[in-house]
Amino acid sequence: MEKLDIRNKADIDTSLPLISIIGRPNAGKSTLFNRLIGKRRAITDPTPGVTRDPIPERWLLGNNAVTLVDSGGVKVDKEGIDFAVTDKSLSLLAQSDAIVFLMDCTEVTAEDLMLVEELRPYTDKVVLAVNKVDDPRREDLVWNFFSYGYQRVVGISAAHGTGIEELEDSLLGILDLERTEDIPEEPESIKIAILGKPNTGKSTLMNLLTGRDISIVSPIAGTTRDVMRGTFTYKGTDYTVLDTAGIRRKSKVEEDVEYYSVNRAIKTIEDADVVLLMVDIQEGITEQDKKIADLIVRRGKGIILVLNKTDLLRGIPNEIEAIKDRVRFLFPVLSFAPLMPISALKGLDIGKLLDMVWSVWKQLTKRVDTSQLNAALKEWTKDNEPPRGAAGHYKVLYGTQVSAAPVRFLFFVNRVHDFPEAYISYLKNMIRRDFGFTYIPVDISLRERRRNPSLNDKGPSKTEAKIQSVMKSSASAPKKNAKKGTARKPGGKARMGKARERAETIVRNAGQKRKAGKK
Repeated sequence: MEKLDIRNKADIDTSLPLISIIGRPNAGKSTLFNRLIGKRRAITDPTPGVTRDPIPERWLLGNNAVTLVDSGGVKVDKEGIDFAVTDKSLSLLAQSDAIVFLMDCTEVTAEDLMLVEELRPYTDKVVLAVNKVDDPRREDLVWNFFSYGYQRVVGISAAHGTGIEELEDSLLGILDLERTEDIPEEPESIKIAILGKPNTGKSTLMNLLTGRDISIVSPIAGTTRDVMRGTFTYKGTDYTVLDTAGIRRKSKVEEDVEYYSVNRAIKTIEDADVVLLMVDIQEGITEQDKKIADLIVRRGKGIILVLNKTDLLRGIPNEIEAIKDRVRFLFPVLSFAPLMPISALKGLDIGKLLDMVWSVWKQLTKRVDTSQLNAALKEWTKDNEPPRGAAGHYKVLYGTQVSAAPVRFLFFVNRVHDFPEAYISYLKNMIRRDFGFTYIPVDISLRERRRNPSLNDKGPSKTEAKIQSVMKSSASAPKKNAKKGTARKPGGKARMGKARERAETIVRNAGQKRKAGKK
């Protein structure tokens, strides 16, 4: 395994106070977690054991920055993956600064009683939150939970928000914090999302980068459900890495929980700067990978195709280059995206991957000066003029970069309708070549320039104005024997023509008289 310059490896931000939510399955931990942080970060579902990995999130407790962790449900009767989930949840107890022990007011189970004993050594930092006090008739049930010996007992409804302020006050007391008006700024970092099909090595890479077992690794497809978050520092830059559920075809998704997991994974694209699309190097690019990549490109995010599991290759000369060529051939839409072969399991070429993430991010945040762009545009159109259409030549008049991350350009043209797609591709290629956007998607929008009014549109001439004035005064003069309400008679156009002739004669004669007077 190569030696990496990765520091501050942690599954949580250790510089902030840590608050963990602990409880048995279906006690409402994820509902409370989402309620406190103010967004649907954890999946909530009646199915027991939905949450598996601990989910950390930065939370403002009375405007004090803390790390809140939603944990997997602790079970007594364990099988399969339950052992790993329970061990991970219990491991949070010692490192937490405050613990929310969540119980259901309607029933107490063997898991609850087991946790009561597990939490005895940590009594000073525990708040026993009695959940599902959804109506006043259940408030009396809370008193029964004082018998477990915890000094802080709060009745709440995570679903409806009842008792949340009292819970927050208890946590502030444990952490010796006070509510404040000042909102702290969130530290900046490059956000990496790891996407791909199940079992491509996403969680293995996540754990390698963060240095801890944040995501449970298992050969069982669909082990990761929630979006896992971790942080690390590489060559002086802070990174946040997001591990997502494996994205399978809709026909393969049978459980509601997996449906929500896939949706969260797709929404993670919005939160990321650079997406690592993990591909099993032996299986190669699939149709599902192409669909995921299309989502990433449409949102203008940086994308790196990570060909994982190079340690399983047979060692044939130029084998990796042949695989790269095949990927490029099958996936021409992503011709700009870097291809990075790695082995997450063996830690091979991870440094090269992170260096590429940095390069892609730098391109995403780059801006081109408008004067530089238009100077280059002049050269591009000179070397390759836009083609001619039915109504004449298309012209690209000028352009500007309207945004970075995503990188978008706006070009003003003489006609938008049927503007050749091939020429738009030409402009993208020139932008990539001349301004260094070689690894990222570039979006171009067109807008038709509004023409300035021509001389003929600036109003009538002086002579025409005089003619119209004479016609108007003649029409407004009262006519003899005119009957009110008389309908408009046929021959109106002819009368208008004669009226114009009379007005032109009057103006012409007046002009001749002025000239004669000057002589």
